[in-house]
Amino acid sequence: MSKSGKVLNLKDKIDGNEVDLSLCNLTEVPVKELALYPKATVVDLSCNNIPFLPPEFCNLTHLTKVDLSKNQLTCLPDDLGNLVNLQHLDLYNNKLSMLPVSFSQLRSLKWLDLKDNPLEVDLAKAAGDCLDEKQCKQCAIKVLQHMRVIQEEVVQAREKQLLRQRELERKKEAKQKEKEAKRKEARKREKAEEKEKRRQEYMAQMAAQALQEQQQKKKEEKKKKNGQTPTVKKAAVKPAPKPQRSLPSLVFKLLLLLLLGLVGTAVACRFTDLQRAATCVPINSAVDDCFSWARNQEVVVRQLIQNMSSAAKEFLESTQVSKN
Repeated sequence: MSKSGKVLNLKDKIDGNEVDLSLCNLTEVPVKELALYPKATVVDLSCNNIPFLPPEFCNLTHLTKVDLSKNQLTCLPDDLGNLVNLQHLDLYNNKLSMLPVSFSQLRSLKWLDLKDNPLEVDLAKAAGDCLDEKQCKQCAIKVLQHMRVIQEEVVQAREKQLLRQRELERKKEAKQKEKEAKRKEARKREKAEEKEKRRQEYMAQMAAQALQEQQQKKKEEKKKKNGQTPTVKKAAVKPAPKPQRSLPSLVFKLLLLLLLGLVGTAVACRFTDLQRAATCVPINSAVDDCFSWARNQEVVVRQLIQNMSSAAKEFLESTQVSKN
């Protein structure tokens, strides 16, 4: 596109394999239009106002000769080395100070003009004066050699940077591992301290329990000394001494049993249906005689009954004690 904004009719600019776009007041390169004519291998873009080449320009690999003299170029695209078929390049009278590293890949380049550019000292020395055809050819050879050296330096610098980056990553990884190891060690130490704390608490608890048992034991011993019965131990119950049996008491018991038997028999014969039996007639007669005599001896009988009651009571108590 020209500076006036008019779209160029590229077809009218083509003559055989050449495209003449010089003196068209262009501010940019019509890359899309040039790509439509792959047979046009020679392009003249001199005497325009082009400040830069777009990255797409490097896709025009069919180009063999490009004239960009007398423009406003301040830099070239980084992938300029893709133009592997380029043999002739005119960059006279621009504003270039350096070339891209990929320039060293232009292995087909035979002719180069870099005069009237503010080149760096080393690049300008390699380019030379470019005053004639021979010097321009020499310029292409020496500039390619210079750019290959720069490319090697760039590759070495990249390798060094990569090595530094790997070293930094290795140090970072080692630092991370060290940090992880310290964290694990701290965790291990923390667990050990926690375990030791629990052990001390257990020992303190056992010591307190032992002290409490010792104090309890001392209290019990003190109570024993003071004559008090300990609360834990029960006093042993001593068995009661067995009563000693004497002969008169045995005789009295036998007589009492005999008397009770007689009384029981008399009661049975007196107050039951056996009173008419032959065996009970003499017994009932004797009981009647006894009652008659008892009426006469009421005082004696009362005393006798009292004595019999006391004897019976003593007999029952002694029997109960012997059972226990």
